[in-house]
Amino acid sequence: MEAIANLKTKNISISTEPIWKLNIDQYHAMIAAGILDEDAQLELLEGLLITKMPKNPPHRISTKLMRAALEKLVPIGWYVDSQEPITLIDSEPEPDVMVIRGQTTDYRDRHPQAQDLEVVIEVSDATLERDRTMKQRIYASAGISVYWILNLRDRQLEVYTQPRMEELEYTHFQIFTEAESVTLTIQDLDLGSLWVKDLL
Repeated sequence: MEAIANLKTKNISISTEPIWKLNIDQYHAMIAAGILDEDAQLELLEGLLITKMPKNPPHRISTKLMRAALEKLVPIGWYVDSQEPITLIDSEPEPDVMVIRGQTTDYRDRHPQAQDLEVVIEVSDATLERDRTMKQRIYASAGISVYWILNLRDRQLEVYTQPRMEELEYTHFQIFTEAESVTLTIQDLDLGSLWVKDLL
């Protein structure tokens, strides 16, 4: 079953405790100074340091299944990575899986940026609200063409396309159930299909 609808951007609740806004340069300076290390369970989202949720076994398995499935389909000139930083205007999220232009050695001195990304994917259970709101807003505002949420809670794949950057949203939305397949498309080229059930 497919559901197509215009999306409305919603706000996500944030703690009422004191918080400080950071820009990308300040965030990178904190990492360089050792204030934040690679093991810190934090992401910079819209200028705020947000705690990442621990990963349970279904999340870990689906992330690996998604990456393996995509690696079989992506053409030369693209590669698949997982749970690594991407640098956007005011955020540095770490999508569960992503399709990136070039090869990993092209990014020795920086993280991939919006223009380097074709597909970003979040594997979602406890973070479903955040992924549908804040993360969707971040990826749409960056102009990333395709955003998938592998929704473990409802056992479905949510596909967001046609970003409208100025309105911070994707204008096209489809749901694929575990009985359906989804086509991977990169720059209007259909590369093959993935069965949702094989990713869960």
